[in-house]
Amino acid sequence: MEEEIKAEFKKNGFNLDEEEEILKKCLTFCIQYKLSPADLVSSWDVYSLNRQLELTVQNAHIDAFLLQLQNEQKEAIIKKESGLHLYSNDVAMILSDDHEDTKEGFLGTPTDRSDTLGPEPFDSIHKINGETFSSIKPLESVTPFGQRKSKFVVQSTLNDLPNVENVKKEHDHEISEDDIIKRVQPSSRCSLVIHGSQPEPGCRFMYDKIEDKFNFLENRIRKHATALVASGLFEEPIDPTVASQRSVFAVGMICCEEEGRLKEKPVLLQSSVEHSGGQRVRLDLQKLSQFSIFPGQVVGVEGHNPSGHCLTASKIIDYTPLSGSADENPHPIKKQVVDQDFQLTDPSHVLAELSMIIAAGPFTTTDNLFFEPLTELLAYARRKQPQLLLLLGPFIDSEHPEIKKGAVNRTFDEIFRLEILGRLQDYVEYMGSAARVILVPSIRDANHDFVFPQPAFDIQQADLKHQITSLTNPGIFSANEVKLGCCTVDILRQLSGEEISRNPSGGSKQRMNRLANHLLSQHRHKIKQFKRRVLFENSFYPLYPPMEDTPVDFSLAPEALQIPCNPDVLILSSDLAHFVKVLSIGDKNDGEEQAKCICVNPGRLARGEGAGFFVELNYGGSPDSTSASVISI
Repeated sequence: MEEEIKAEFKKNGFNLDEEEEILKKCLTFCIQYKLSPADLVSSWDVYSLNRQLELTVQNAHIDAFLLQLQNEQKEAIIKKESGLHLYSNDVAMILSDDHEDTKEGFLGTPTDRSDTLGPEPFDSIHKINGETFSSIKPLESVTPFGQRKSKFVVQSTLNDLPNVENVKKEHDHEISEDDIIKRVQPSSRCSLVIHGSQPEPGCRFMYDKIEDKFNFLENRIRKHATALVASGLFEEPIDPTVASQRSVFAVGMICCEEEGRLKEKPVLLQSSVEHSGGQRVRLDLQKLSQFSIFPGQVVGVEGHNPSGHCLTASKIIDYTPLSGSADENPHPIKKQVVDQDFQLTDPSHVLAELSMIIAAGPFTTTDNLFFEPLTELLAYARRKQPQLLLLLGPFIDSEHPEIKKGAVNRTFDEIFRLEILGRLQDYVEYMGSAARVILVPSIRDANHDFVFPQPAFDIQQADLKHQITSLTNPGIFSANEVKLGCCTVDILRQLSGEEISRNPSGGSKQRMNRLANHLLSQHRHKIKQFKRRVLFENSFYPLYPPMEDTPVDFSLAPEALQIPCNPDVLILSSDLAHFVKVLSIGDKNDGEEQAKCICVNPGRLARGEGAGFFVELNYGGSPDSTSASVISI
């Protein structure tokens, strides 16, 4: 089994430092927790990714890895017991015979419980258009989420956010009628312009043909080749499958020889029909000291192919330089100005500043449909008064145990309208006309179309139209001249499983930055030309073939998946570790000043039966003057 464990680590690109010691410990873990070598290495991959460890497995990290395995086992035990609602750390507390807090939390009388917990904002009956919430939490019901002690704790910051402190919400601080009278409304209503609105609600999907897929891939390769040649730095690409004794330059798409991951199968380069008839050639990467590739990535390759069967790469160009003579994009983006008043203002007088709160679903814990995390988030937003509240799906999570079992007595649309839109209507009524809410759907939403790209929610309530807006998934919009792009498909996790890379000694080991950069590094801007359009457009979903659980429709993809310009803020919700990072776009070795973009993964607002995370961000005109915090709810 030790040999199997070693082989599995190597298959996934990991090297072992103290091999003998590490293999002994890993063998013990497999026996103790009944894990296969593949399961063990998969858990290590997630552990190392979340902690941004190097690809060399250190013996010092194995003991900490053991704690993660123990926590996974505890969570598995809790899931098997349907009536047991405890945190994993509560299990550890019980096992260590520390019963004082446990008795206080679980064995107190109803009177004691009401004294310690206090009322919840949604314990009373709320009516929306004459209807009532049917899943209001009973006063006698105590959930694991309601028992948590640490609330609204700042986990990490970007540029030291000055106006967000480590807030611990007191139990006696709840919304009352006096709060409504004393509230301070946001200083100004932010402008909103939606860039593109495809696909439209009610559009036809699942009608894409092989021809649509072919045209989509061929156009990507062709546009990339055109942009590389237009930069003046590269010659016209040639057929990489033809034997040649001289150095050749080719443009094509990275793909795998068979179904499977790149690290397990030979890497191939598929050129365009124009240059090679769409044929593939094996790509040898042994001479490269640095690369980062994944299936579906379009790259330029310089190398030699003396036999005609294998192209030995000497350089991979994974970005597209922008030529000084590049024309404006002849295909302008369809813009939807949401504010009628904004059309009369002068954009030059609008400062690119924005305060916002970003949260991604699920918005309720797995043990109930009370939507307590959403209630707590809205209570926090009432106190902080952000200009924009951005909520990313899933809202009605199709993976929720109650939804999967069909144990609800209402339609999914009713749950969405009452539990989500009802709470948001209360929020905007409390905040006043200056507040804005934006909703972005997810393919996990049970009440929405299972397709990607995904149309916006069809919110038909007229009284919510000007304050609650729904975007497509993915979507691009501008608020106060700040360009934001957002996507709820977990592209970061999918890229992390498919990407293979090699870093030179002493090079950057920031894997999260590299994964996010794959969405933006397909073209590079000079700073003086930052706002100009380019020939080649990036994609919110550059992987091909798509993952099995991602229903990409290629008849909708050409327009809807493109990123026409580098956003100021890129929001990618993911199951991976939450972060707020500043990305540098382009190749720093070329001597040009690099464009910057803030990338945000807000994490999940609810994680299992416990609390999750959200992000509070204050954009100050540039990434360097922007502050942000990841906050545990």
